[in-house]
Amino acid sequence: MKKIFTLIIAAGLLTACHDDDKKNETTALNYPETKKVDTVTDYFGTKVKDPYRWLENDRSEETENWVKAENKITFNYLEKIPYRDKLKQRLTELWDYEKLSAPFTEGDYIYFYKNDGLQNQSVLYRKKGEEGEPEIFLNPNTFSDDGTTSLAGLSFSEDGKKMAYAISEGGSDWRKIIVLNAENRERMEDTIRDVKFSGISWKGDEGFYYSSYDKPEGSQLSAKTDQHKLYYHKLGTKQSDDKIIYGDSEEQKRRYVGGSVTEDNHYLIISARNSTSGGELYLMDLTKKNPELVPIIDNFDTDTDVIDNEGSQLFIVTNMDAPNRRVVTVDASNPTPENWKDFIPETENVLSPNTGGGYFFAEYMVDAISKVKQYDYQGKLVREVELPDIGSANGFGAKKDEDVLYYSFTNYVTPSTIYKYDIEKGTSEVYNKPNIDFNPEDYQSKQVFYNSKDGTRIPMIITFKKGTEMNGKNPTILYGYGGFNISLTPGFSTAMSVWLEQGGIYAVPNLRGGGEYGREWHDAGIKIKKQNVFDDFIAAAEYLIENNYTSKDYLAIRGVSNGGLLVGATMTQRPDLMKVALPAVGVMDMLRYHTFTAGAGWAYDYGTSEDSKEMFEYIYDYSPVHNVKKGVEYPATLVTTGDHDDRVVPAHSFKFAAELQEKQAGDEPVLIRIETKAGHGAGKPTSMIIEEYADIFGFTLYNMGYEALPNELDKNIKG
Repeated sequence: MKKIFTLIIAAGLLTACHDDDKKNETTALNYPETKKVDTVTDYFGTKVKDPYRWLENDRSEETENWVKAENKITFNYLEKIPYRDKLKQRLTELWDYEKLSAPFTEGDYIYFYKNDGLQNQSVLYRKKGEEGEPEIFLNPNTFSDDGTTSLAGLSFSEDGKKMAYAISEGGSDWRKIIVLNAENRERMEDTIRDVKFSGISWKGDEGFYYSSYDKPEGSQLSAKTDQHKLYYHKLGTKQSDDKIIYGDSEEQKRRYVGGSVTEDNHYLIISARNSTSGGELYLMDLTKKNPELVPIIDNFDTDTDVIDNEGSQLFIVTNMDAPNRRVVTVDASNPTPENWKDFIPETENVLSPNTGGGYFFAEYMVDAISKVKQYDYQGKLVREVELPDIGSANGFGAKKDEDVLYYSFTNYVTPSTIYKYDIEKGTSEVYNKPNIDFNPEDYQSKQVFYNSKDGTRIPMIITFKKGTEMNGKNPTILYGYGGFNISLTPGFSTAMSVWLEQGGIYAVPNLRGGGEYGREWHDAGIKIKKQNVFDDFIAAAEYLIENNYTSKDYLAIRGVSNGGLLVGATMTQRPDLMKVALPAVGVMDMLRYHTFTAGAGWAYDYGTSEDSKEMFEYIYDYSPVHNVKKGVEYPATLVTTGDHDDRVVPAHSFKFAAELQEKQAGDEPVLIRIETKAGHGAGKPTSMIIEEYADIFGFTLYNMGYEALPNELDKNIKG
């Protein structure tokens, strides 16, 4: 560490203290009384009680009062943790460094995001040319007094003179779109409202495409939405006059519809999905007066998208007949699969392609580690891009006429650094390296492989301070996800750096259900194979314990969203395995998840309780809400959620916490921390993030028995 801080603290308090009398002073909790109702649902002859269904009503006064009562208990507990404020202070100190994004050019200006350190939201700046003086273009910190309204996406017109941007209020997935004159930053027209799960894609300078649902009846935060529509907004017209381009057929409902215009404004590419995996693909030739919808893929069997074009030649990335994905070419006049020709063939590693400066950049995952190859538009390999280290590289994209592009590189101990890449020469130079009070040289990450219950080989990256003694007593967070084809690749976290400073270990396995090894890996963790994901996670915990990285008394498991489900299922199946459980915004009621917002779109991964008796019984057997048992000693649990989460509605967490509080047989606390004016996570202000992590780390360490911080933090806090 470059800075030296001091704090007077008794040396004897720097080790874990398992004084039950002291701990029970804090953990003796009187949970709010949660009423039970006689709601019963019949699933294929099995009657399932749902006593806390009333908590699904996010607009009721009863639910509001329950939230307040639970938060009062939770924050009273957290405030008594002796080092909570120290954790918050150290998190604040480490977070307080300048953060810059890669620059991008629109019209006559170069734009970039910057956060001075502790600003709740990053600010969009611009300058005229490389030597121009930076000026603030858009400051989201002015959108609301408390920082909970965030910038949720933006797009410039072809000439760069107009800009449309989306805002999210309180973390909701519902957005508003505002149009600016980019030259003078003045609003051009009325706000477009009730937009959800949408990009913004301009057609020249005249208008743009966006997507949304009809506003649902009942609660906008929890009511089901199942018909997505693609609209075209022509500048100078009312939103009520916006034309529906796709999605208005009652017989052909689609849950997720998106549209994007190719860089040359030649084609509109339309994707239409009913689930998060697999979808239809269409194009419209915008050079024609009345363009027709031309199908490329007319089924939901594959993940396919157009990534570029040269005139009528399309470049398409697909997992059709290629679980690890390939790039094919075809003429737009006849774009269906029988006419495809391989351009970048499938390999043994998963492909994620991008384009820039007249080249293709093919990023491959090799055991979750990045490798990048550069191809020309004839499909010839130009070079393998030399990366700075082993880790994750992202952002190999630029416009066709640009000479340079910018990419970021990071791993679990290296803060994200931006590199400037000369596209023709193939050389990289550091563009921005963050000045953070954390020395990567003091830490190490190692990748290990372990066998799951069925013998499947699973990779895991374990990060810790060099010289850590593997004696089974290291506080450890095991983090997992395992779903929706999402890959967990190495990335630096400012919050986790505080955990590492404490001598903590951070372990991240690449579970089945993710995308690290392509579609087959994903499909090995879905529907009636979902238990594989939980088994992989349990095996990761057992590996850490068997190899003395940690032990049951020092192990916490954490996951977010689908990862929250992972934690809920793991702790109910193996409550003996961990000391602390940290499920965040989790999908906990697996019998009813598909009845809220766009939850039905997750059925590719989960199946639903209505599909069949077999599917119901399988889901019922692991659904966290339905598998909390009386007489079981569960680990100390801190459930976290947000009251504006309209993706995984907070009722999932409410019901799970209520079940645990009722049935917990042990002395370990079961708390739920409900953030107000927060959603699923995106756009959360910095101050809120810091407070949340201070509470998570404090709760975790305290319930591992630490009466004071375990290692070096007490030496590094300003006294």
